[in-house]
Amino acid sequence: MLSIMLRNSSDQHCPYPVKLNDFTCYSFEQEPFKSLPLIWTIHERSLATRSRQYISSGQIDLLNDWKRVFNRSTVVVFPNYVLPMIYSTFDVGNFFVIPGSPAEAMEADTVIALHQDNMHAQMGYEPEDAVIAIVGSQFLYRGLWLEHAIVLQALLPVLSDFPLDNNSNSRLKIIVLSGDSTSSYGVVVEAIALELKYPSGVVKHKALDVDADNVLSMADLVIYGSFLEEQSFPDSLMKAMCFGKPIIAPDLTMIRKYVDDRVNGYLFPKDNTRVLTQIFRQVFSKGKLSPLVRNIASIGRSTAKNLMVLETVEGYASLLVNVLNLPSDVAPPKAIAEIPSKFKEKWQWHLFEGVSDSPYMNSTLRSYTFLEKFEQQRNHTQRDRSGAINTADESFLYSIWEEEKNFEMANTRRRREEEELKDRTDQSHGTWEEVYRNAKKADRSKHDLHERDDGELERTGQPLSIYEPYFGEGTWPFLHVSSLYRGIGLSSKGRRPGVEDVDAPSRLPLLNSPYCRDILGFQSWRATARKASLSRIAENVLLDSIQARRHGDALYFWVRLDLDPRNPLQLDFWSFCDAINAGNCKFAFSEALKRMYGIRYNLDSLPSMPVDGGTWSVMHSWALPTRSFLEFVMFSRMFVDALDGLMYDEHHSSGHCYLSLSKDKHCYSRLLELLINVWAYHSARRMVYVNPETGAMQEHHRFKSRKGQMWIRWFSYTTLKSMDEDLAEEFDTEHSTRRWLWPSTGEVFWQGVYERERNQRHRQKENRKQRSREKIDRIRRRTHQKVLGKYVKPPPDSNTTMVTETISGSN
Repeated sequence: MLSIMLRNSSDQHCPYPVKLNDFTCYSFEQEPFKSLPLIWTIHERSLATRSRQYISSGQIDLLNDWKRVFNRSTVVVFPNYVLPMIYSTFDVGNFFVIPGSPAEAMEADTVIALHQDNMHAQMGYEPEDAVIAIVGSQFLYRGLWLEHAIVLQALLPVLSDFPLDNNSNSRLKIIVLSGDSTSSYGVVVEAIALELKYPSGVVKHKALDVDADNVLSMADLVIYGSFLEEQSFPDSLMKAMCFGKPIIAPDLTMIRKYVDDRVNGYLFPKDNTRVLTQIFRQVFSKGKLSPLVRNIASIGRSTAKNLMVLETVEGYASLLVNVLNLPSDVAPPKAIAEIPSKFKEKWQWHLFEGVSDSPYMNSTLRSYTFLEKFEQQRNHTQRDRSGAINTADESFLYSIWEEEKNFEMANTRRRREEEELKDRTDQSHGTWEEVYRNAKKADRSKHDLHERDDGELERTGQPLSIYEPYFGEGTWPFLHVSSLYRGIGLSSKGRRPGVEDVDAPSRLPLLNSPYCRDILGFQSWRATARKASLSRIAENVLLDSIQARRHGDALYFWVRLDLDPRNPLQLDFWSFCDAINAGNCKFAFSEALKRMYGIRYNLDSLPSMPVDGGTWSVMHSWALPTRSFLEFVMFSRMFVDALDGLMYDEHHSSGHCYLSLSKDKHCYSRLLELLINVWAYHSARRMVYVNPETGAMQEHHRFKSRKGQMWIRWFSYTTLKSMDEDLAEEFDTEHSTRRWLWPSTGEVFWQGVYERERNQRHRQKENRKQRSREKIDRIRRRTHQKVLGKYVKPPPDSNTTMVTETISGSN
């Protein structure tokens, strides 16, 4: 089983397992998942065996790809101490062992249910045969063959206790289960049996990597034939117990810890194999297992089913505590000692019911199937890349020609526009807001020379456009591709090819700073990953409502606070904000408002967010009319600037932010996530919840319940516009050198900017007129030289006489 456990440090969910495939191997190395703590659990040796084939066949690139995946993992966890040695090729110092797993018990139950009949016949034995399996340590050490020889020697005296078949062969059959299919250990077993004078056909060898499950499920008795002290309970012995087989094992420390002699198994002193012979004769009576032995085997199966649960639970709990850096919106974990005992005594089998109903496939076969599929996908990708490289050279010259053509078109269009505007008289301009919008519209059309794609054409005239900010290639599968949505790439490097996403850094250079992008940026793929995005039905309902203007100037939202997993206690707005911001949300909000509005006296109160039966928006999943959206952007720019002025110095220097309990690069994001609610409530916008599945709409916080609660004067458009102009004038006239975030969060424009640009245009016009007049004067004052003479072409010689006569006659 190859599985990965990861956790988003900016998400509030608990760690969750992810199936490893081609996408996960690639996306975990891309933003925004590059910094995620990643735990990879490996339970079998398929990949290690495959890696040897990669080396022998010269597939070094594929081997290096897997090494890169191991290196990307924060921790690689194994359930025993054998697998880390087998995977030593990939060891980069992040291997960790947590003994125990429910996988063995689950697989054993499935095998028993599928193959409970004729197990002996499937392996080539008669129903009356007594089949003994000798297993041992998975470590292949030098003395293993000697220990197997000692066990076989101890079983030799009981051979005569078993009846013979029709061919005078003993009904006792012994299988030594050890080594892998590539080793020559079978020859060693045959030599030992021959030396001990076992009859032919009694002792056979089977490889662990091929026949382990078949042999253990079919055997009547399992003997552990290794005397090496190990750090964890042997896997082969635990699997035999899970199959309900009686076991006989030496009294090693780790085995004695879980096996009680004659209660759930049999133990013998490792230095006295005569006891093994005695126990064997007690287990079998006339070639059959006694009822007492079957009862002991049943108890052993119950023991093995929940073996080492305590070690596994505490091991993973300790690992997560050391690996995860939890943000402030997550409750701190309890101490490991406080984990309820019911979770340490047995596995929570009800959680595996869905897994147990899936079609059974041997874990090794399943892993090999996955690896083959992975290799096929990788080879296909490599072929596509090589094909792209070959075609790149062919299209190189064409791309240069196309670029030059576009450049010439742009220059021609620019010159034509300048000529058309050259002699135009100054027009009446209305308000400066209209000038601002018209200037932006002209600027967009000036640079929009590319041919519009299908998505852009579909968005034309559409009443709604939902923007999805994202960062990095790892988020692509979570983004929508319909014309209703448009991506906003927070980095130029990770934009989707062939999709008309907005290149945000080119329009807002502030996003080129990783620090600002982390503290301010929110990536909406998180809502999609939580399955909280709009369904097709809800999208259509929302579009119809906007077109019909049913709710007027309203805020539509579809992820609600009362259903947020971070709010299990159903806290009110400000209490929840405090809970996810280290208890400092109200203080930070109050201080930011004081700084934003220039209040000198102490402001103890906050904008009221009452408990009136309604809910609030979370995770930036909302929609507003464009005019209202621009007004909110104007408010949020000033608020973020005030918040940054309070926190930047300490957060930038130390990484600590008082909105988080630990170092957190997403300092402001959790507070800004809730800002839309404060603005919408106190600017008198209707707040409508849209069910993301059905599209059903419900208005919350109706105006009647807001009477006396809203700070309308503080959040009115007139107040905010006046503040915005004051900031723009200050930046435009004073040219302050202090660190100031506000000018970098958008365009700076006020009445003085328009007047200065108008005067500049007027001066440019006057300069052009002056140059024209000077040119005309220069032309008029230019001195003209008199004509020196006129050249007349002489006639041909043959016509000289005739021409002369004609001229003379005319005189």
